[in-house]
Amino acid sequence: MSAKPKFAVVLSGCGVYDGSEIHEAVLTLLAIDRQGGSYQCFAPDIDQYHVINHVVGAPGAETRNVLVESARIARGAILPLSQYKPADFDVIVFPGGFGAAKNLCTFAVDGPDCTVDPDAEAAITATYEARKPIVALCISPALVAKVLGHVEVTIGDDPATAQALAAMGATHAPRTHGETCVDAKHKVITSPCYMLNATVGQIADGANAAIAEAIKMM
Repeated sequence: MSAKPKFAVVLSGCGVYDGSEIHEAVLTLLAIDRQGGSYQCFAPDIDQYHVINHVVGAPGAETRNVLVESARIARGAILPLSQYKPADFDVIVFPGGFGAAKNLCTFAVDGPDCTVDPDAEAAITATYEARKPIVALCISPALVAKVLGHVEVTIGDDPATAQALAAMGATHAPRTHGETCVDAKHKVITSPCYMLNATVGQIADGANAAIAEAIKMM
């Protein structure tokens, strides 16, 4: 374990409907900082699945890059996900937002038959093989479940999503605001965040709890 825990935070764009959920991403960074850790943000250098107008909730015709959009949240301090190495970090974290289920994988479109971005899959697999904690918030546990299979995770209490997780080999554990599901065997920590109807304070509670569990697991 590092004297100051080092977190790799994987973003998937900027905005709940087509990228990283901004509250979850920022509050994760805050939780890491307040619990004595440091972080480096990453994102795949790929085009987004699509671009959503967040005022009307409808897709437009433009194209945006996941790395470029994620850099907005990271204040420019971001690296391509292809450069991630587990040896340089203690924990990897995936905030939620539809980008996790559209850009990092296609779960939002294809459900259990989804495909995973190669860099995201490599990052999860390498971290798992290095026996280091993996944190996933909101819908991003679906990404982890697709890559690792037989893990215990939570996405809150949505029956349809829980059924889809089961179809990928995962076990779903219902959780509510600020709670975590800790799969100690596989070192996977999940919290529902905006998979539930939540306030920004409840999102902070979930992020804080998940980061605290990761630090205990290191």
